[in-house]
Amino acid sequence: MKIGVLALQGAVREHLTLLEKVGVEAVAVKKQEQLQDLDGLIFPGGESTTMGKLIRKYDLLEPIRDFYRQGKPLFGTCAGLILLANKIEDADEPHLAVMDMTVKRNAFGRQVDSFEAKLPIKGVAEDFHAVFIRAPLITHVGSEVEVLAEVNGEVVAARQGHILCASFHPELTDDARFHQFFVDMVREAVAMR
Repeated sequence: MKIGVLALQGAVREHLTLLEKVGVEAVAVKKQEQLQDLDGLIFPGGESTTMGKLIRKYDLLEPIRDFYRQGKPLFGTCAGLILLANKIEDADEPHLAVMDMTVKRNAFGRQVDSFEAKLPIKGVAEDFHAVFIRAPLITHVGSEVEVLAEVNGEVVAARQGHILCASFHPELTDDARFHQFFVDMVREAVAMR
């Protein structure tokens, strides 16, 4: 099994390290032809507007949407979550628009308002150490979206079919349980093909 991390900008190395920790081959993805050999794809934390522009510049938008339409799992963390959303508050247009949710950028405030919390995450852990840095918030979810975690009643992790997202940075800890959850999703998708 091979899982890629979109390597245009953001916390790429950290995701690769956690994927290797759970025993899968991890690949830094910069070109559309690299998508063909992958079973899953992660969108890291970073700057969503920059990543969205680079996805278009390197002609990755439609190849990634095709990857999604093939039933291959996607996982977005922080800025990666924003890339997946079909609606972004106070923005002209979404990026990939593959997940039925509305998100708000920097919902918890600026860099100085960053925080950490122990979260129960459905199917993952009762005590996941979540790191929030200029984190987005999921303000609305569609009927097919399953909420996995909340902070103060606000949605911070969710799943829709073969798409997983978190507004925090699981890659910035040594805890590989969220990545293992995604790897299990990928394994299920591979078995169904």
